[in-house]
Amino acid sequence: MPVVPTVLLVRHGHSSANGEGILAGRLPDIHLTDRGREQAAALAQRLSGIPLARVVSSPLERCLETAAPLAAEAQVEVLLEADLQECAYGAWTGRPLAELAKEPLWATVQDDPPNARFPDHETYAAESLREMSERVVAAVRRHDEQVREREGEAALWLLVTHGDLLKAVLADATGAGLSHFQRYTADPASVSAVRYGGRHTFLLSANELAPDLRRLLPPPEAPVAHDAVVGGGAG
Repeated sequence: MPVVPTVLLVRHGHSSANGEGILAGRLPDIHLTDRGREQAAALAQRLSGIPLARVVSSPLERCLETAAPLAAEAQVEVLLEADLQECAYGAWTGRPLAELAKEPLWATVQDDPPNARFPDHETYAAESLREMSERVVAAVRRHDEQVREREGEAALWLLVTHGDLLKAVLADATGAGLSHFQRYTADPASVSAVRYGGRHTFLLSANELAPDLRRLLPPPEAPVAHDAVVGGGAG
């Protein structure tokens, strides 16, 4: 397996908006539920003894509340990254998902994401799914390069963000692109893992709820490489 930095992509735990079935967007004061806090604590336990070079989070409360126990376990500070914050859903912000599913735009979001833009609103910012995808992918790759330069090729780091953003990162990582990002799933408190190599991006796992994170640590004797291993490698 090529040895380059590995990023753990974590969605925030179950939130009050998840429980109420609303599209929270960038609404303030959306916190983890008891279930979400239990999920974050369980994931922190899975990180025990695993060195993390960096923990980066969306500035929204539900992500910070998820990131806090993970960073504490790793004994690092949480870095805030504005480009990891939720999609700007504009006039869709705070509305029930069941209601939004009846809107004509819903079909575009499902079937033609590159051409979906959320409606403007006087209070809530709006953006397109393409704009969302471009900013989050750029942010992940920027932090990954910083980790590589400062911590070395075999570093492991973690970010906490939102469902649609994670789906966009996974779609980019696998080459599917935004057109197919709805094929991906990112459940609350799930973990996915990606390595950005020189020629290829490697998807190591996706949407795991009880991941074995130790398997993502490269063996200490592994050579630094950026290409795929012909034949599949020895694990």
